[in-house]
Amino acid sequence: MTAAVLPLHMGALHPYEQALTLLLAFGPFVVLGVVLRRRSKELAAEEAGRTAPGPRVDEDAQA
Repeated sequence: MTAAVLPLHMGALHPYEQALTLLLAFGPFVVLGVVLRRRSKELAAEEAGRTAPGPRVDEDAQA
């Protein structure tokens, strides 16, 4: 009986409150998934040698 009542302990949420709760609960995992996917694509491109060259460092100007 208490298991059925437990989700209602705060009362009903408004739709925007439900959306905010879901965003706060699952948003970080979505961001993490996007970052990991992008990083894996960058690593695959780097391994294949298809990355754009980075900025050139002029060693004479450093001295």
